[in-house]
Amino acid sequence: MVKAIVVRENGGPEVLKLEDITVGEPGAGEIKLRQTIAGVNFIDTYHRSGLYKLPMPFTPGLEGVGVVEKLGGGVTDLKVGDRVCYANGPIGGYAEERIIPAVSVVKIPAGLKDDDVGGNMLRGLTVWYLLRSLHEIKPGETVLFHAAAGGVGLIFCQWAKALGATVIGTVGSKEKAELARKNGCDYTILYNEQDFVAEVKTITCGKGVPVVYDGVGKDTFFKSLDCLSPRGLMVSFGNASGPPPALEVGLLAGKGSLFVTRPTLAHYVGQRAEYERACNDFFAALMHGSIKLGVAQSYSLEQAAHAHKDLQARKTTGSTLLTM
Repeated sequence: MVKAIVVRENGGPEVLKLEDITVGEPGAGEIKLRQTIAGVNFIDTYHRSGLYKLPMPFTPGLEGVGVVEKLGGGVTDLKVGDRVCYANGPIGGYAEERIIPAVSVVKIPAGLKDDDVGGNMLRGLTVWYLLRSLHEIKPGETVLFHAAAGGVGLIFCQWAKALGATVIGTVGSKEKAELARKNGCDYTILYNEQDFVAEVKTITCGKGVPVVYDGVGKDTFFKSLDCLSPRGLMVSFGNASGPPPALEVGLLAGKGSLFVTRPTLAHYVGQRAEYERACNDFFAALMHGSIKLGVAQSYSLEQAAHAHKDLQARKTTGSTLLTM
């Protein structure tokens, strides 16, 4: 028996229960993974609350790091003892051990520690598709990123800066503004004190930005449209404040023939070749120093509920880990 977090009903952090589970043997194309780290991400709170529905019961977590313990039939590109990570599920990461398809994991380069990728992979691949696949950031381009001091935001600011972009970021406090600036954000806007639309227009001399990256949702969606230049792209990739309101499509014409997309990571790394490319680009950025990461918050597995409370209360910055 091993320990795992199990959700048997949707609700608040209190529904995250530590239980004993039995992990079976890996089948064809699968591996048994002894985990050292599970990453905690906002999407985990959506699964827990029921915003994104999953069959009951389930163990949350789409991201983890661990060591291969057993190989199922037909697995030839891994061996027992390999350090591997995954960042796109399948769900089940909040556990000491798990069974996972071999195609879902990638080997961790020798130059990286577990802490370098644990808690950062899902965020790193999210940033990869935002600025390398969905919209390829160009040198000299100015973009707006909401929650610039969050886990995704800190990686985005560093990577976008390394690619030559100018980043405008919204943050919730002066402390978070300083953190975002230290990680490459050129302009910070305190959204609780300043009108971010007016600030963006001032910074861009009235032009607006070609792209807004919005993982906040309800509280920022419509005002974000007003930050875009004509034919600009609104990337709504998360719902930290709740799902965005319904959108009347005709509004996009009146605001400058705008584009809106609601992407998910799975649609950008769903093919193995795309997944490997994204991981390799992220690993290279880490090893070359374009992105420097540290663990901001670490909790034990039994403290998963506490981790969710802190995440939703916006008390966290950077990566959040559960350690086994």
